[in-house]
Amino acid sequence: MAIATYSKTGTKATTAAKLDATVFGVAAKNHELVKAAYVTYLANGRENLAVVKTRAMVSGGGKKPWKQKGTGRARFGSSRVPIWRGGGITFGPTGEENYSKQMNVKAKRLAVRQALTMANEAGKIKVVESFTTMENKTKDMVTFLGKIEATGNILCVVATKDATKERATQNIQKLKVVSANYLNVFDILNADTIVFSQDALKAVSEWLGEKK
Repeated sequence: MAIATYSKTGTKATTAAKLDATVFGVAAKNHELVKAAYVTYLANGRENLAVVKTRAMVSGGGKKPWKQKGTGRARFGSSRVPIWRGGGITFGPTGEENYSKQMNVKAKRLAVRQALTMANEAGKIKVVESFTTMENKTKDMVTFLGKIEATGNILCVVATKDATKERATQNIQKLKVVSANYLNVFDILNADTIVFSQDALKAVSEWLGEKK
């Protein structure tokens, strides 16, 4: 599977890169599996911040609201019971809940292959020889992305992340840089353009491709 490739300067390269058909050309797609991988990614990144106060944590309520008998009203020992306004919350979040989900490695990798196949079919994938001409400058990166017509939410996939690439990309909106071995369904599906370096393309094929 050949795909147009761009040089370090952003011009069309004479030799087209080849995509691994076992990674970017999966025939049968299981959309439920892709959705499960997407939801699992979000669940595992969820911060457990919701906490409510139980009856024991709410201040006040030490005095009995009224005497036990003779008033004709229901018996209450505290004004901080859950059925009163200002009382504690029953069965609310404690901050100790575990929202993470499990997904086996084989299924997760298959979901990534299927997501990459859908991205390839939609024409989202571009390949560049390398990102070595950026020289730590955001301006150079913006110019380069404009030359290769990368638009929208851009996902740059590199073999390894380093300080140079971080400095050149960290202030560009709608741009994310990820190492090849950390590709995930969430980033792939949310990207409008996915730019692979040739080294990253090779790393992805070695990671996800079927061994001959």
